Amino acid sequence: MASQSDEQGLPESEAEWRERLDDDEYRILREAGTEPPGSGEYLEHNEDGSYACVGCGTTLFDSETKFKSGSGWPSFYDGAGDRIETRLDTSHGMRRTEVLCGTCGGHLGHVFDDGPEPTGKRYCINSVALEFEDD
Repeated sequence: MASQSDEQGLPESEAEWRERLDDDEYRILREAGTEPPGSGEYLEHNEDGSYACVGCGTTLFDSETKFKSGSGWPSFYDGAGDRIETRLDTSHGMRRTEVLCGTCGGHLGHVFDDGPEPTGKRYCINSVALEFEDD
């Protein structure tokens, strides 16, 4: 029987992920890295559409939920429900909530409780982890 990864065409090993992703994508998605603040392709991006995981293509955020947070990373006040997972991140001497793609487990960024209504959330996401899809 094929694994879920086989059925979705996802890499089954880190070597396969290295083949699929470029160096920056691998560092962020697979090693929980981050891009420098203010440098992301989608920071000032304001087109209508959606943002998907660059690792697997799962749609994660709608452009209608994107807002200017001043944080230096693209920010969204809501995500695509069960397509996003979170977990406690205690790296770098901090307590944060890490945001992961629910399909491939790729690191996307972090979520904070200082966003706008209606959710009060600020999903602070690396542009490198995303690809934009026009409506």
